Amino acid sequence: MKFSHRFFTLLILATSIPLAAAEKDTEPTNAEEAAAKKAAAEAKVDAEYAALVAKLPPAEQAWEEVLQAELGNFYLPIHKKERIAGRSNAWDFVKDDLALPRVLLIGDSVSRGYTQAVRREMKGEANVHRAPANCGPTATGLKKLDVWLGGGNWDVIHFNFGIHDRRTPPADYEQRLDEIVTRLKATGATVIWASTTPIPPDGKEGPEMTPAIVERNAIAARVMEKHGVATDDLFTFITPHLAEVQNPQDVHFNSQGYDLLGSQVAKSIRDALAR
Repeated sequence: MKFSHRFFTLLILATSIPLAAAEKDTEPTNAEEAAAKKAAAEAKVDAEYAALVAKLPPAEQAWEEVLQAELGNFYLPIHKKERIAGRSNAWDFVKDDLALPRVLLIGDSVSRGYTQAVRREMKGEANVHRAPANCGPTATGLKKLDVWLGGGNWDVIHFNFGIHDRRTPPADYEQRLDEIVTRLKATGATVIWASTTPIPPDGKEGPEMTPAIVERNAIAARVMEKHGVATDDLFTFITPHLAEVQNPQDVHFNSQGYDLLGSQVAKSIRDALAR
């Protein structure tokens, strides 16, 4: 039996169209399966975390509730996974030793990075807490400061706002920072300003962000002088070490960098407590 070229062409077209359609139909199914697996994994983490929290003492449960309300969609899932894995993080509950002073760290992800190093450095010297958030810009600070301060009496508050304010108009940054310092001093704590660490000139946002941080630090220095607040000059301290300790094209640091920053922060807190 002879078949024409036209017959084979029609046969190929007839068989390929259903196959193409079938392949298309599998794509949403695969995406749905991936989404379902992700949702199941998240639900498992949520369930294990909820079970863990339910067994905690009331004070620790209350702290976890604050974290659930404040950490947001990025940091809260990370915190939950670390908790159920038994790993320590910057937002660990701190059970105060009543014989020791209470210290609060306020700041963004750089501050988060050196929190545990400060705790190690000051073990047996101070109860080192941190704000239950990545504190972001001064605008967020004004909204959330009462939550971060909680109901505790603080001996020292070490704080920073800067990287997230790199695009904030200078006049707004100065006004907001002034108001934040006023509110922090009203707690009766000794307040320490941490200058903002450098943004590398080869960062994702371009070299113009490097002088923006220098400008914000100059504004902050003016505000701190006005209020008589001491400065922990982390910018100057860490600059000679940037090649070894700052991540490439990034504002963040490696573990060595956070250890260095933590040691310097602990020193500034010790000096404040001594005064």
